[in-house]
Amino acid sequence: MAAALETLQSLLQTLGEIKDLPLNRESLESLIYWRDVKKSGIVFGAGLITLVAISWFSVISVFAYLSLLALFGTVAFRIYKSVTQAVQKTNDGHPFKEYLELDLTLSQEKVQNIAGVAVAHLNGFTAELRRLFLVEDLIDSIKFGVILWVFTYIGAWFNGMTLVILAFVSLFTLPKVYENNKQSIDTYLDLVRSKLTEITDKIRVAIPIGNKKPVAAAATESDKDK
Repeated sequence: MAAALETLQSLLQTLGEIKDLPLNRESLESLIYWRDVKKSGIVFGAGLITLVAISWFSVISVFAYLSLLALFGTVAFRIYKSVTQAVQKTNDGHPFKEYLELDLTLSQEKVQNIAGVAVAHLNGFTAELRRLFLVEDLIDSIKFGVILWVFTYIGAWFNGMTLVILAFVSLFTLPKVYENNKQSIDTYLDLVRSKLTEITDKIRVAIPIGNKKPVAAAATESDKDK
């Protein structure tokens, strides 16, 4: 969990360093922490409706219907503004001129920055999986096995799309709950973390194979035995 939070934080920091990227760290935090209730409500509602629709219908059908709905709205608004300008004899121009002139191109530098972040995290993820599956540290591999065992029950209770919906809802609720109750939540998290550390240390002492000795230390002990 801590590794996942650190990965997300570093990813947000990298996005925040890309100043020209529309969805930088500040805008993402503003959405999930509901700084602007109207914007967050629109994004949350639209995203939730889309995910629920995808869980009931195919992705192609959802995309086609949403695109048709958006197209119908823009065409109707375009016609309405044209009629209004003709009646009032005004020349306000195209109603979507501001958005038509918006630069949506991605520079090569932006693509390289994003690709670099993705590759770095992918390499770290691959190295961590190798370490866990090949039992570099017995205790960590056992904890990983427990997590996988828990996931088998989660998979039996929920399908993949349900988990995506729950994750999306959690993204827009848990950060705000944590912000409003940070002190009490941190107290309980520290308590749980200390208990887990205590239990892990006891297991490492009880299972010698779970203790990793540095190479230099092992060599020193070998020389002393001689």
